[in-house]
Formats: sequence, structure tokens, C-alpha cells
Amino acid sequence: MLREIRDLGFEYAELSHGIRVSLLPGILEAVEAGEIKISTLHNFCPLPMGITHAAPNLYEFSSDKPRDQDLAVRHTLKTLEFATRVKAQLVVLHFGSMDLKDYTGKLSEMLERGEKNSPKYIKLCAEAAKKRDEQKVKAFARAIATLKRFLPEAEKRDLQLGIEVREALQELPVEGDFTELFYEAGSPAVVYWHDTGHAQIKENLGFIDHAAHLASLAEHLAGFHIHDVQFPTRDHCSPGTGMINFAGLAPLVKPHHIKVFEFSPSLSEASARNGVAHIKKLWGEV
Repeated sequence: MLREIRDLGFEYAELSHGIRVSLLPGILEAVEAGEIKISTLHNFCPLPMGITHAAPNLYEFSSDKPRDQDLAVRHTLKTLEFATRVKAQLVVLHFGSMDLKDYTGKLSEMLERGEKNSPKYIKLCAEAAKKRDEQKVKAFARAIATLKRFLPEAEKRDLQLGIEVREALQELPVEGDFTELFYEAGSPAVVYWHDTGHAQIKENLGFIDHAAHLASLAEHLAGFHIHDVQFPTRDHCSPGTGMINFAGLAPLVKPHHIKVFEFSPSLSEASARNGVAHIKKLWGEV
């Protein structure tokens, strides 16, 4: 896997939330042999024992169950330890969620049918926003408290914690609450991680302006998951094959930002290469 990434021309790779414990020896061997460098990990990495599928939301920081919070902390600490072993500089985190019905799925179905400007769509968006505002305060407070339990370990290891913008409306932080998150965390180790696909889906749903959202968090921005979106919510597409205005985002992209291409496994090698070339043309060398 890592050799394939290297042969595509990448010097660095991200280890994501589907890495089983059985894969660790081979990863460590490749890193120690200098075959590949690791830029980032995505929590939880490695997966908890007995879990064989990608499960970034297996244990949530925002859970109202102390046991789940404890497990979230335990496995995040294991991710931080592994990040140090592979010399990564940042761990991407999901921040939790609220117990809401699937507004994202329902609104996406309405977008597919061309109903975005319908009274029903507007009413459902307003309902989703109201329900989020009712539930977010307690869930957000629990997530912050959980974050602070492992934050000292990240600081000790000189690791950044990248809080990722999410596409689902029930997930935290609510898009307007990132600034409060950074204030409450009170640490430069806690940074913003921008997923281009997630942000575009949020824009398509009508909840943010993609470029304006990114600009508002520029001072906290550490890096990107880069992929395109085909309307309304098909993400992990090759850049240049969807609707994201990558040229419009370019002024906000800096050389020190980490850039991770996050492609669907279904993409061909040619499509992946074309997507990388598209971004390099617009953003410069990544």
C-alpha cells in the first residue's frame, strides 16, 4: 500500500482510521527503511482490537456515557503514541456528534430531486438548525472536557490535533463554533483541519459558504483533506471532476499547510494523477 503511494510520486502518506493492528509491523518497517514518510494520522489509528473496518466515530468525545469517553481517550492516546513512532506531526480528529435524526440524508435526497428552493426544504433546514442549537451546548462541553484529558500528552509529544470540519449536520463542531473550540482548548496544539469535500457538501446543503468558512479560520488552519464533490454529496472524487472552486480557495493555501489527497478507492491511477496535477496547477507544488 505504501509503496503504491510512493510510486505515485508522494513522499508522504496519511495513515487513516482503517489501519488494523496487524498492519503496523509492515508500516513501521517501511518508515524505518525510508520508503515513505508519514505526515498525519487520522484517529483512531491503529483501530481498536477486534475492529476490522474504518471506525473514526466508534467512541465519541461528546458521548454522555463515561465508558465511551474513557475508551475514546484511551484509543486516542494510542494514536498519539503511534504518531510519534512514525514521526507524524498531526493527528486528525472527529469531535463528536449530537443525537439528531438524519437531516443530512433527507436534505441530500431533496437536493437530488431539485427541491433546494422549495418551502419544504427551507423549513427542514430551519428545523435542523434549531435542533442543533438546542443540543449542541452539552455535547460540545463534553467533547471539550474529553479533549482536555489527552491534550497534555499531545503537547508533550509536540503533536498538533487537527479538528476536522464534518459534512453531517449532527456532527460537532457546528460550523460556527470552531472559534469557541480554539478558545476553550487554550492551546496552540489544537488546530483546524479543512476537508474540501465536507465543506462543499455543507455549502450545497445551504449551511456555509465554503470559501468564507475557510477564510474565517485561516489563522488556525494546519492542513487539508483534498477531494472533489459531484453535486450534491458524492465526495472523494478527483479534483477537477466536480464542483469545488479550488482556484477560489488558492489564496488561503500556504506552503506550510499539510495537503492530503483523500481519494475514493474506486478511482483509477490516471484519475488520481490528473487530480493531483489539477491542484498543482491551481495551488502550486503541494
